[in-house]
Amino acid sequence: MKTVILAGGKGTRIMEESGTRPKPMVEIGGRPMLWHIMQLYAAQGYREFLVACGYKGEMIKEYFRNLFHLSSDFTVDLASGKVDVVNGAAPDWKGSVMDTGLNTMTGGRIRRLAQWLDSGPFMATYGDGLADLDLGALAAFHRSHGRLATVTAVRPPARFGSLVLEDNQVREFSEKPQSDAGWINGGFFVFEPGVFEYLDSDDTILERDPLERLAADGQLMAHRHEGFWQPMDTLRERQLLEALWAEGNAPWKVWR
Repeated sequence: MKTVILAGGKGTRIMEESGTRPKPMVEIGGRPMLWHIMQLYAAQGYREFLVACGYKGEMIKEYFRNLFHLSSDFTVDLASGKVDVVNGAAPDWKGSVMDTGLNTMTGGRIRRLAQWLDSGPFMATYGDGLADLDLGALAAFHRSHGRLATVTAVRPPARFGSLVLEDNQVREFSEKPQSDAGWINGGFFVFEPGVFEYLDSDDTILERDPLERLAADGQLMAHRHEGFWQPMDTLRERQLLEALWAEGNAPWKVWR
């Protein structure tokens, strides 16, 4: 099953970082967010990717073009230009980096990849979110219900500490727990090719008309994820992910 990574947006809410690079190239622990997402998938057996680029997509293309040599030791014969790899340590991924337009919306980006995805179900996710998600369980759930689309439902992390009060006394304090306010779109999808009938043009925003119509038609199911989930929409959230990685406490690190 191939995985689409939506990596073309301008990341306007984290312009401190995305002003000079696409948001999926913002680094956590010295590695791009995109690398972390792909490691999450690859560690669970999903190693074929279609990266949908747009804003500053040339930086993503350059990263993948050089990743093999950056991950390996090699000897160069400067007279001939011949390169011999000594210790190859590049990840065993197959990545197609596709320009899907500067101003194309999320649904439009997936639509532009239809010719590479029309042979069976595929996964899709955003280039700015991490989770300790069991992707095998997600895929199995999708196969079990027979509908066109599955969205991963998560509970958003709370922004502030939670207080349990009795009169004016604090009986319980919890620093930034997971919210119990309801379920939201966690950004990890599985789609059947039939979903392309819901994607009309470059201007189609996946999270609006397509998912609304799929839900109305009874074709959208939710896989509930109770574990860790964290987007990187702001500088503060990037700093949170960086701190978790630096402490050796990154829940999304399901690989060794």
